[in-house]
Amino acid sequence: MTEPHVADSHDLIRVHGARENNLKDVSIEIPKRRLTVFTGVSGSGKSSLVFDTIAAESQRLINETYSAFLQGFMPNNARPEVDVLDGLTTAITVDQQRMGSDPRSTVGTATDANAMLRILFSRLGKPHIGPPAAYSFNVASVSASGGFTIDRGADKTKTEKVSFSRTGGMCTHCEGRGKVSDIDLTQLFDDSKSLSEDPFTIPTYTGDGWVVRVIAESGFFDKEKPIRKYTKKERHDFLYREPTKVKINGVNLTYEGLIPKLQKTFLSKDRESMQPHIRAFVDRAVTFARCPDCDGTRLSEQARSSKIGKINIADACAMEIRDLAEWARELKEPSVAPLLAKLRHTLDSFVEIGLGYLSLDRASGTLSGGEAQRTKMIRHLGSSLTDVTYVFDEPTIGLHPHDIQRMNNLLLRLRDKGNTVLVVEHKPETIAIADHVVDLGPGAGTAGGTVCFEGTLEGLRKSDTVTGRHLDDRATLKDTVRKATGTLAIRGAGANNLQDVDVDIPLGVLTVVTGVAGSGKSSLVHGSIPSDEGVVSVDQTPIRGSRRSNPATYTGLADPIRKAFAKANGVKPALFSANSEGACPTCNGAGVIYTDLAIMQSVATTCEDCEGKRFDASVLEYHLGGRDISEVLAMSVTEAEEFFRAGEARIPAAHKIVERMADVGLGYLTLGQPLTTLSGGERQRLKLATHMGDKGGVYVLDEPTTGLHLADVQQLLGLLDRLVDSGKSVIVIEHHQAVMAHADWIIDLGPGAGHDGGRIVFEGTPADLVADGSTLTGEHLAAYVGG
Repeated sequence: MTEPHVADSHDLIRVHGARENNLKDVSIEIPKRRLTVFTGVSGSGKSSLVFDTIAAESQRLINETYSAFLQGFMPNNARPEVDVLDGLTTAITVDQQRMGSDPRSTVGTATDANAMLRILFSRLGKPHIGPPAAYSFNVASVSASGGFTIDRGADKTKTEKVSFSRTGGMCTHCEGRGKVSDIDLTQLFDDSKSLSEDPFTIPTYTGDGWVVRVIAESGFFDKEKPIRKYTKKERHDFLYREPTKVKINGVNLTYEGLIPKLQKTFLSKDRESMQPHIRAFVDRAVTFARCPDCDGTRLSEQARSSKIGKINIADACAMEIRDLAEWARELKEPSVAPLLAKLRHTLDSFVEIGLGYLSLDRASGTLSGGEAQRTKMIRHLGSSLTDVTYVFDEPTIGLHPHDIQRMNNLLLRLRDKGNTVLVVEHKPETIAIADHVVDLGPGAGTAGGTVCFEGTLEGLRKSDTVTGRHLDDRATLKDTVRKATGTLAIRGAGANNLQDVDVDIPLGVLTVVTGVAGSGKSSLVHGSIPSDEGVVSVDQTPIRGSRRSNPATYTGLADPIRKAFAKANGVKPALFSANSEGACPTCNGAGVIYTDLAIMQSVATTCEDCEGKRFDASVLEYHLGGRDISEVLAMSVTEAEEFFRAGEARIPAAHKIVERMADVGLGYLTLGQPLTTLSGGERQRLKLATHMGDKGGVYVLDEPTTGLHLADVQQLLGLLDRLVDSGKSVIVIEHHQAVMAHADWIIDLGPGAGHDGGRIVFEGTPADLVADGSTLTGEHLAAYVGG
């Protein structure tokens, strides 16, 4: 028997002494070419180990193989806090990050399917209108002509004329967005006021700000004259004037009319990517309508005139992808055979991964986290690469139990091709297919960061870890359900794939809207329930924040704390902000000093003057309840709840906010912890805690179990019960069977996705759904409560 080759001995990824974020000197060996699932409560350190340590170091090492010139254009990732990382292979990460929310970004542009269709139409379309760019809604048609003079010496010159033209497919009216906007001027300013009276109702347009100063001091208007009394010319200059250079206090600035300025600053962004207060303003002031020129297709009339058979490129992009795949299969043209084969493979991958109900013209910013993650997987299916490490962050997010098996099969296929598959996951169905399980914990934040178990699924079941104890948890159907106090009637709902749906949503109870992915749940709830002041909607859009943002600033907790400190010490509230007057002058309130080393990673060192506290030393001399501001921000939510409850530091407004944070299970978070260090589940719950303070009688929650461990789900159910018992109506879009079983009323959409869905297939109590058993949801819920 021959000795195994030395090259075959590298079958483990070894991690020793990992200390990234909350990891506590973690050492672990992960088998290669196997499927390893990492589990543990939300915030226990799973992502810190898998993404911030293993995947980050693999990416950093690959980047170092490029020339110094190229590295200058790449992100400079610091080496993770770890002693030894051995046996790494190329890592490909597929995370939950939403896809680019640019208004011109679609499913087709994000997956290269549009690029292939454009080439196809440029070769086969009749009439022929030009190259692939002629079918692109991101390329405008331009033409130019001119001349240049050639000096031939001896006083001889020759003038040659040149012309240039490019045919693009962009609709000139909506500039490739498919929508046009109309602005309600009454929502921008109060025309009874003059410029000196702060007439604007636009976010950031404050009386003493530079934006308003440029308008007021441009010299085009009388500052004391009410806007409604402007002459025709003044009104035109105020609203529509082209960019014009003006000098204000000796500084050269540009004045521009209000409407074009707003279009550049607010309306050029996708609505989903806006901050909440900006989004609220845009919703109030702007109405978006389908472009009348291109009928929402984004394409010029010329691009739409070229057809293959009876289909133009706009028709192709509007089809459901599974129908488009059938159309592509029927095309038989040897001259473009390689292109057709690639296009068919891409479209079939969509169908295989469970996204056949999407269309290529769907705006990428409207995809859920789960849909975005699966769309990113498309390019890896059928890849010829092997011995790659694929890293997935909860790939079953947004999946109905019926769809999870399909996702499991894809993960196993990647493994069977000889790849290492690392999955961060909470769902028992995916943990069940693991070759190797790593459980982190035992708690979250500072109470986590250690490996509690590693081994097989059976070993996990027998272990006394939090995950092991909850792995076989099954919610039971309630003996009695609450009675509705009223109904919210929806009639003739037809948004997206809904087929003229009539439904009465009960009020005063916990209602769960469910159905397979793409069946029309979000269209029914978000598209049909009026978003008036009585409705509080908590969707899946992720929290955005820099290293300077923290739970205190995000939830609004920082404001009452600053005011209380200011009142107790007789100074300004701005002193107690590390982003304002109270910032340490050395590090500008960051707490760390960054040293840029060009192509090498930037080095962050703790500021020596403030010792990482972020505040100027003089600010730390002011106290409230015996603590300075940095000590308050270093408190956990649980400590803060006690601190703000009574005594000198009693702040009712602050106490309410930290109480809500504790209610959603974030008692261990510190108030000043940077948002960038929070896990996906922690961010989701922080967002929920913030919205719980909104005034409203109806709460709409979109998949609140995202990122939550099995143990955390029970706490969420308790929170939902408390909301209902306090007189609120709670409507939840959810796939998790524990939430379904806990509901008072279930509305099930289906039976399939896309045009096979959009209908109500069941309304009633969870017990009735289980007894009925005729829908996919009913089958899976029956198996869950029966198991």
